[in-house]
Amino acid sequence: MSYSVGQVSGFAGITVRTLHHYDKAGLLSPGDRSPAGYRLYNDADLSRLQQILFYRELGFPLDEIATILEDPQANALDHLRARHRLLNDQISKLQRLVEVAEQAMEVQQTGVELSPEERFEVFGEVTFDLTYATQAHLKWQHRESYQRSMARAAEHSKEDWAKIMAEAADWRLRLTAAFDAGVPADGERAMGLAEEHRQHIARWFTPCPTDVHGRIADGFVTDPRAFALAVPPTEQRPGLAPYLRTAVHANAVRRSPADDA
Repeated sequence: MSYSVGQVSGFAGITVRTLHHYDKAGLLSPGDRSPAGYRLYNDADLSRLQQILFYRELGFPLDEIATILEDPQANALDHLRARHRLLNDQISKLQRLVEVAEQAMEVQQTGVELSPEERFEVFGEVTFDLTYATQAHLKWQHRESYQRSMARAAEHSKEDWAKIMAEAADWRLRLTAAFDAGVPADGERAMGLAEEHRQHIARWFTPCPTDVHGRIADGFVTDPRAFALAVPPTEQRPGLAPYLRTAVHANAVRRSPADDA
C-alpha cells in the first residue's frame, strides 16, 4: 500500500508542511512514486514515521532522532535513558514553579497582604495550607461572614499580625499546658481557654457566635489542615484537637446567646 502526503497527514495527525520538512531534512523521504510522479509513502515509511513521532513526543530534537534511526551502532536505550533524566529534571523545575504559583495564590486566598519576608518573620511555622485555603475560598466565598473575615485580614498591618501571632502563641502555650496536666476538657480552665479562642477570632477577624465556634472546632478534628492553623504540628499532641473541640462545645453550653457578642 502507498499513501499520498495528504493521506499520511490526515491519519498521522501532523501537517503536510511537517512532512515536507522531514523530507527536506532527510529524516523521512517517501519511498514510492505514483505514475504521475508524485511521492508516495509505503509501509516502511509509515513505520519510520511512527518512530519519529514517538521520539518527537518525548522531546528529542530532529538531529538526534536522525542519529538514532540512521546509525546502526546507536543505542536507542542510552538515548531514552538520557531523555528520561532530562524529563525528570524538567518535571522538578516545573514542580518548583507550581509551588511558587501556589504560594502566590495562597497569599491571595488568605487575604494577608505581606511580603514573603514579612510573612516568614510574622508567621514562622504557622502557615496557610494552599488546598485548605482554596477549598475554603470556593466553599465560602459568597458568604458575607467569609468576605468580612478576608477583608479584615487584608486590613491588618505587619504590626497587627505580630500582635495576633503573639496572642495566639501565648494561648497555645496555656492550652497545651492544661492538656498535658490532664485538666478536664469540660472544666472551667479548659472552657476559659476555648472562650479566649472564640474572642480572638471575633476580635481580629469576624463575629464568632458559639455555634460558629463549634463548627470551627469540629473542623479541627476532621481536617488536620484546619487544626494546623490554630496549633502548629510541632506543638500538637495526640488527642489535643478533640480536647479543644470538647472544651469549645462545653463552653457553648454554659453560655447564653446574649453572651456571644
